Amino acid sequence: MSRATGLYQSWGRYPGTPQTAVPVHWRHETLPLDGSREKTALPYGNGRSYGDSCQNDGGVLMDTRPLNRFIAFDEDSGILRCEAGVLLSEILKLFVPRGWFLPVTPGTRFVTVGGAIANDVHGKNHHRAGTFGCHVHCFELLRSDGTRLLCSESENPDWYRATIGGLGLTGLITWAGIRLQPVTGPWIHQETIRYESLEEFFELSADSDSSFEYTVAWVDCLARGPRLGRGIFMRGNSIEEPERGSPRSPGLRLTVPLDPPFSLVNPYTLKAFNTLYYNKQRKRRRTARVHYEPFFYPLDKILHWNRIYGPKGFLQYQCVVPEENGREAIREILAQISGSETGSFLAVLKMFGDKTSPGLLSFPRPGPTLALDFPNRGATTFELLDRLDRVVRSAGGAVYPAKDARMSPESFRHYFPDYMRLSEYRDPCFSSSFWRRVTRE
Repeated sequence: MSRATGLYQSWGRYPGTPQTAVPVHWRHETLPLDGSREKTALPYGNGRSYGDSCQNDGGVLMDTRPLNRFIAFDEDSGILRCEAGVLLSEILKLFVPRGWFLPVTPGTRFVTVGGAIANDVHGKNHHRAGTFGCHVHCFELLRSDGTRLLCSESENPDWYRATIGGLGLTGLITWAGIRLQPVTGPWIHQETIRYESLEEFFELSADSDSSFEYTVAWVDCLARGPRLGRGIFMRGNSIEEPERGSPRSPGLRLTVPLDPPFSLVNPYTLKAFNTLYYNKQRKRRRTARVHYEPFFYPLDKILHWNRIYGPKGFLQYQCVVPEENGREAIREILAQISGSETGSFLAVLKMFGDKTSPGLLSFPRPGPTLALDFPNRGATTFELLDRLDRVVRSAGGAVYPAKDARMSPESFRHYFPDYMRLSEYRDPCFSSSFWRRVTRE
């Protein structure tokens, strides 16, 4: 087996063990395994999972990026068939000019189709469209014994449900068919509202769900007292070509060229950024016509932005809590974070809708979801996240596996009581650092 070079890390760069991988070039070939079962395998897309769900320490990673071919597109149904290593950015580049858009997109477009399925990603339109898995028409699953399964809602439906949100453990997705949605152009009518409290966020969310396709809020994670949860609420709808004089395309992209010797995210820079960002919008409400790139992917404009957290990396924490307990739980979580004076520049809060994903282990469920990054400060950071776990568990919520690098087996079993059902479909030659961590006795 030829081995690919490069650093196959997670996006959070914690755990920080780089790995090498075996490239998968052709969907018709067998898996690049040595047949001994001494080392387990795991598909690796573009490494945008934050924790260790894309890592297989001591095993083999299968680099799927060479599986980057488009296969077919049906103009009548909107179903695109492509290989699993195709990036969402590559789909957008080809199909937005033709009047088609992704049905669901996460906060970065540098994600592979296979990774989007394996992690059942979600986006700003979850309250209407559900998860990415809701729009997966079919896919081929290649198992280590050479078996190929065509999976859909009607054919091998159990394998279909186990693989969507199955963290790459059921086999290798070689190609997939996804339903794109028609759009009139690459433009979004965006409305931003500066709000002053967590209670106001919930009011804006309830008011926006029926009228706006996309909703999300940036939260000042350092605000306390009556200002706890304050932030900028963003909502938008797709529109036709904007008026003359509107911005025609995104601006130049920036990059973080080097690794700083320490994290640039600290209480001083975080407080300065949050204060400036919250107050940059002087009016309470502002509307604009914007290109889809800055609306959906603000951080994609800064290449290698994960380097700002320094050599120790960072941990992202995304949780969801049931709507009936949501306000109290999110309030307690934000109070814990603001009291610690740590967190991220981009803390995101939104409401998940009630559209059920087909995935067996999918993360989204109705209620508020909060996501933010924490610089890795060792025991202090892990102790804070353990406290947040206790709040989430008590509220009956869950933490997102694709963004986790440290949850305990007890927490995982509490969040995902059906995890043993996934074990029934896991390929015996497939494993991950995440799976071994959360299923150990």
